[in-house]
Amino acid sequence: MSTKMIVLTLLILVILIVAIPFVMSAFYIVREGEQAVITEFGRPIGQPIETAGLKIKTPFIQQVHRFEKRILEWDGNPNSITTKDKRYIWLDTTARWRIKDALAFFRSVGTETLAQSRLDDIIDAAARDLVTAQLLIEVVRDSNRILAVRRSESEQEIEQTAEEPLEEIEVGRGKVAQMILEKAQQSLSQEFGIELIDVQIKRINYVKEVREKVFERMISERQRIAAKYRSEGAGEAASIKGQMQKELEQIQSDAYKEAEQIKGNADAEAIRIYAEAHGKDPEFFAFLQTLETYRKTTGENTKLYLTTDSDLYKYLKRSSLKR
Repeated sequence: MSTKMIVLTLLILVILIVAIPFVMSAFYIVREGEQAVITEFGRPIGQPIETAGLKIKTPFIQQVHRFEKRILEWDGNPNSITTKDKRYIWLDTTARWRIKDALAFFRSVGTETLAQSRLDDIIDAAARDLVTAQLLIEVVRDSNRILAVRRSESEQEIEQTAEEPLEEIEVGRGKVAQMILEKAQQSLSQEFGIELIDVQIKRINYVKEVREKVFERMISERQRIAAKYRSEGAGEAASIKGQMQKELEQIQSDAYKEAEQIKGNADAEAIRIYAEAHGKDPEFFAFLQTLETYRKTTGENTKLYLTTDSDLYKYLKRSSLKR
């Protein structure tokens, strides 16, 4: 191979080595679930790229900064907060967020790690301000479900059956979380290009002293409700037993009345039969009655002492005379 051919081959190789990276750096891919911001010498240019596909940029001069377009999760650290009634609690919150304006996000925080740090500051501050302004019961409980069992069917005033009345919930845990969300959204959407989707109170723990008082209160409330249910049940049981006893006495009375009527009819029929038998042969009837008296009054070891003029003795006397 000649010297010219060698030089030409080397020249072509050098051109390819330089051109391929140059051409490759002019293309980039935006994937689904991503958005990109293009910077030139560190300054963003144009609008964020939100559509997926193959894109073109100026090689080596422009840089691609990629950000998530999907919903992201923020999980804060538990914070010790004092409620309005001076109760200390550990509040653990979580949230979901996404990058709404990639350009504003790039200019303000730049990376998702720094964004998480800003979320820590903003959401924790909002949670502290709003929880501090609420009573402990408002942060813990979300509804008046326990109070509802004490309301009458006519929706009158709450029935006070205990010495200490139960507190009604005016705000509630869900509303407090919504208030934290609204307060945090004001700063995030305007300054950082972040859309905060929701904030949830994940867990509430109490310091030891508060926890014991809360448990005592919970036990007391449920004991009141249980006592109310037991009282209502005892009243209902007494009513059912009273009705049952009334019906039983009525049944027994009707049965006794019917039995007495049957007995009376039977006795009347027996008397009628006896009367008819007596009318047909009084002497024979008297004889049968006397024998029945013998059967009932005498036994194997019975001794009778009768006078000779006794009516009871007359049939025995007649029998002995015939012999």
